[in-house]
Amino acid sequence: MAIGKLLLIVGLLLALLGLLLSYAPGLLSWFGHLPGDIRIERENGSFYFPVTSMIVISIVLTVIVNLFFRR
Repeated sequence: MAIGKLLLIVGLLLALLGLLLSYAPGLLSWFGHLPGDIRIERENGSFYFPVTSMIVISIVLTVIVNLFFRR
């Protein structure tokens, strides 16, 4: 029963995030352009590795998981 509730909450959060990004696309325009994100652009191609953005996501998800699953 707990996994069902978790999946429902995650689905609702994803739906809310989708609505937020649909109606306010400039709200998260800073994400992916943080200092520390590696971007190499040349005439024959480009390479992008979002190091800092992934660290931010990792910290946020760690805090959320610890809030919900702490004993």
